[in-house]
Amino acid sequence: MSMRNILPHPRRSVFLAFALLYFCAGRPSEFGQENLFFQGFPISRPVIRIALGVNIDDILIKSSSGMKVYQVDGAYKLLAEDAARAHIQGQQDKLSEKFLVQVSQHGKKEDAENAARALRAKIAHSVSVSQDQASSGDAVYYVRVGDFLTRGDALAFIQKAGILGFAEAWIVREEVSETENHPHWVQVNGQLINLNADASLYFIPGSSQSYLGYNGRTYRGIMILRGSRKGLILINLLNVEDYLKGVVPGELPPSFFNELEAQKAQAVAARTYALKNLGQWNDLGFDLYATPVSQVYLGMSAEQPLSTRAVEETGGEAAVYGGKLINALYMSTCGGATENVEAVFEGGPAPYLKSTECLPDQEEGWTIKSPAVFPPLIVEGRNASAPVAALISLGVMDWETDAAWWNGPTTTVEAWGWMTRAAALLGKKPGRAPSESAPLSLPALAVQLVEAFEWNDRVQNLVVPGEADRALRELPNLTERERAVLSYFLSVGLWPASDRLADRDRAVSRAEAAYAVHKVLATYRDFYRQGTVRDMNGGALVLRTEQEERALEIVPGAALFREMNGTASAVSSLDLLAGDNVRWIETEGKIRLLQVGQPPASSVLDASSPFHRWQVRISRQDMQERINQFYPIGRLIDLLPAKRGASKRVVELDIVGQGQTSRMRGQRIRQVLNLRDTLFVIDREYAPDGTISHFVFSGKGWGHGVGLCQIGAFRMAQKGASYEDILGKYYRGISLRKMD
Repeated sequence: MSMRNILPHPRRSVFLAFALLYFCAGRPSEFGQENLFFQGFPISRPVIRIALGVNIDDILIKSSSGMKVYQVDGAYKLLAEDAARAHIQGQQDKLSEKFLVQVSQHGKKEDAENAARALRAKIAHSVSVSQDQASSGDAVYYVRVGDFLTRGDALAFIQKAGILGFAEAWIVREEVSETENHPHWVQVNGQLINLNADASLYFIPGSSQSYLGYNGRTYRGIMILRGSRKGLILINLLNVEDYLKGVVPGELPPSFFNELEAQKAQAVAARTYALKNLGQWNDLGFDLYATPVSQVYLGMSAEQPLSTRAVEETGGEAAVYGGKLINALYMSTCGGATENVEAVFEGGPAPYLKSTECLPDQEEGWTIKSPAVFPPLIVEGRNASAPVAALISLGVMDWETDAAWWNGPTTTVEAWGWMTRAAALLGKKPGRAPSESAPLSLPALAVQLVEAFEWNDRVQNLVVPGEADRALRELPNLTERERAVLSYFLSVGLWPASDRLADRDRAVSRAEAAYAVHKVLATYRDFYRQGTVRDMNGGALVLRTEQEERALEIVPGAALFREMNGTASAVSSLDLLAGDNVRWIETEGKIRLLQVGQPPASSVLDASSPFHRWQVRISRQDMQERINQFYPIGRLIDLLPAKRGASKRVVELDIVGQGQTSRMRGQRIRQVLNLRDTLFVIDREYAPDGTISHFVFSGKGWGHGVGLCQIGAFRMAQKGASYEDILGKYYRGISLRKMD
């Protein structure tokens, strides 16, 4: 074991008066009415203890403005007065792992102890009863056999357990010390410290405005390093509301899910989960993990204005049922429906965690009509109606719906007017207009575009001389100027193919010229705005963007487009629903072009999630190796869904092995098979000898499938739902209460 020292900070901070603290069962005693004080550093109540790392042996802690470091072992011993950083290295002697075999579970402690007593009379192994808090909030008691020092020993016992009638026995792995009372040896500031289970190191910032850093992230509050049976644990102790500011953006990143009401729903769910599960890991000295084992906590570094606003605007609110905090479970994507909690997690049912279809309860819709439909214009093999209509909406061209006019030839003067008006949108001054009107060829169109948009420097400096020689060698009649311009246009993709130039003197149609102007204009910026539909208010369309919510009038005769399969086509009317994604062009605060995205293939709220549908193909051999880590089945013969839940998730699965058949239930299925969700069907591929060679899992969803669907919550918010509506949909019959 080795060690780095604590470096002195260049300046010292002024601290508040000392307040002596002692610990009881790993939790600090209270001091004062509103705050807890840790050697002068205040933390508002309620406080929470978050494990940033368990079984770590290399810890580097930094401070924004100096910190005090204490050894706490019944009393405080100051190790460093004003440290900038502390680097600690060390680990527990003979840290290893052990295995237990869980043979049964019970809702009552008395039943578990009776079962354990009966089992002890039949076997020589140690039998223990352990308690866990079920998702429903009721205690669950496990009967477990062990310790087994190797997985092989545990697997061997499972076979015996099957003979004794325990068909669902499976392996539980724990990291423990081979000798429980060996201390952790760490060295701080040149001093060797025996850090056992009764001693801790405290890292306290120099002021209430300071923060600590660990593993590339910054954290509010203080940090505690303590020894335990699972090795060194680094704990962040802070106020619950400050904790949530680092949880909500970790669970529902505002950069992707920018609806305030969805963020609020996530804040209340995360707060409820945290308060409900305080003390869950009391034996290790903390409340929750900073990982998906509990809920993702990324510290102060992850805080974002929208998620922080959600936490603050719901400050102290939690979900309750029957006057008690609910266990506010949630997952990313439910695949169209959530599941009853008792079908997934051990423990009994909970009335607020029932299967719920992830569908909108009701949808408000509106129809927008336009008297004129823009004609289809085919340019370069695609429908160019939308880009040309965009130019019209920007005032570059006049409105015209006669397809024959658009397909007719344009002239140098006519096209020059469009180009200069488009360039003026960018603040460019018009150049010299053509001296006479003449039919416009493709080479001439390119030259005019260069003049109108002042691209001469691009043509002269951004093309290798021979770059387009191959594309232009069949066109010997080009002038040197035309060849240079076309070389640039071809190299940057403004002309995708040189075969358009085969007829050097062919007259360009108005549609071709307009489309070319739009392509050049689009290289500067996107003139479309984009957002989601929220409402119709007195004929004005209420739209939500990342920055604001606005009500915009739609001009009579506006161009309307519907996107289907990547192509925007003009329509005479649009049916809109709250939450639809739209693009539009506006001038003078009025919508002149409105384009609606392709409607989702499914009406379920989480259909937009990339994990709404998924497929995994895995060989029988790989699956066999994975399953045998938990169940001693030998050769894997097949996997057979035995029972499905209310959401069609597989809640019981038979593992058919050569030697035995084992049945898995609930969340264990996802854990053992290592799948995103248990809402799946199984296809099989067969080898020439008729045995299964591969399993193909076609599934939906990501997560355990119980409680709030985060993607569904986001879509509900897009459709105008409040956070109360969202929480009430996924947690049935709950109410919200401000916690004291």
